[in-house]
Amino acid sequence: MPMIAPALDAAVLIGRFQPLHHGHVAGLRHALAEAPRCVVVIASSYQARTPRNPFTWEERAQLIRHSLSPEEAARVSFVPAREPFHLPRWARQVRQGVLNALGLQDEKEALHANIGLVSLMEDLPSHERMHIELRAQTGWQLLPTSVAPSLPSLPTPGRMLREHLFANAEALPDATLAGMAHALPDATQQFVRTWMDGPHYAVLAEEWRMLRDYHAAWADAPYPPVFVTVDALVTCGGHHVLLIRRGQAPGKGLLALPGGFLDVHESLWHATLRELAEETGLERSEHAWRAAVRGMAVFDHPERSQRGRTLTHCHWFDLPDASPPPVEAADDAMDAAWVPIRHLRALEDQFHDDHFHILDHFLNLSA
Repeated sequence: MPMIAPALDAAVLIGRFQPLHHGHVAGLRHALAEAPRCVVVIASSYQARTPRNPFTWEERAQLIRHSLSPEEAARVSFVPAREPFHLPRWARQVRQGVLNALGLQDEKEALHANIGLVSLMEDLPSHERMHIELRAQTGWQLLPTSVAPSLPSLPTPGRMLREHLFANAEALPDATLAGMAHALPDATQQFVRTWMDGPHYAVLAEEWRMLRDYHAAWADAPYPPVFVTVDALVTCGGHHVLLIRRGQAPGKGLLALPGGFLDVHESLWHATLRELAEETGLERSEHAWRAAVRGMAVFDHPERSQRGRTLTHCHWFDLPDASPPPVEAADDAMDAAWVPIRHLRALEDQFHDDHFHILDHFLNLSA
């Protein structure tokens, strides 16, 4: 006799929902048809608003609720998830969030739960690695997701819809929305229409145009460009960290580590010291900086920067000073200040690119 697969206890659905479109809703209903409960993992949570991540995870969760029937919504729980810049840690946090949402506090119960995984993430190599890591840590079975034959493949609509939203920012809002309406549930249409009248739309549209022009300038390069940058993580006494607020797009006004692009004729080390001095006015002898080094790491996730493929080398310095020395913003920074390390978790959604994750790597903020 053929073996009958045991019924699922729950389905886990992972997506970005930027914005929520009909393909996502079809995926949600597919997950709900497979199991009595669905845990929606909202990817790219806790990020600052950018053209790639214009909507907060709370806004996306609300859109999902409003796009389902009350009976369907009652069976759905939400788990916000950070960007997968560190895959093993990301998978551990997703697993724990899902188990908490299902009330599976006992590890034996968790191991015996029959959980299926539905992913609506983009079909990129980095996302395939996410699925492999998560399944390796959980044993969850992967369910098929051919759920939206009337739409282009699932990764495309979100990106295309965002492109349309920001490329037509100078048109009347109703006209811009009309070009997207075929792909959006009613709740998303109503939300986006109101959101376009709010404070974020014009700012992100301006940043989108800057990035479009930046990418166009490299379009004729014989190979896709790979950029090299440096960042400096400076702590003092183990209690404060030196941060700037960016003065230019992308990420204007967001918190960041002091840093910038590597010049052609300098080493990574000297580029780090130069950028640190230019943006914060903090200067020491080279001997003093070498004595203060506590670590160095390369951050190379393919999607860490909206500019394009960007590898950054971060040096961590810990100053022995009894109190943080004075700093003064200059060059590309609009502000520079010492921030208590204990405050960083509450500021996570104000950081540029992956800079919170760099801090997390060295200072273990999200453990």
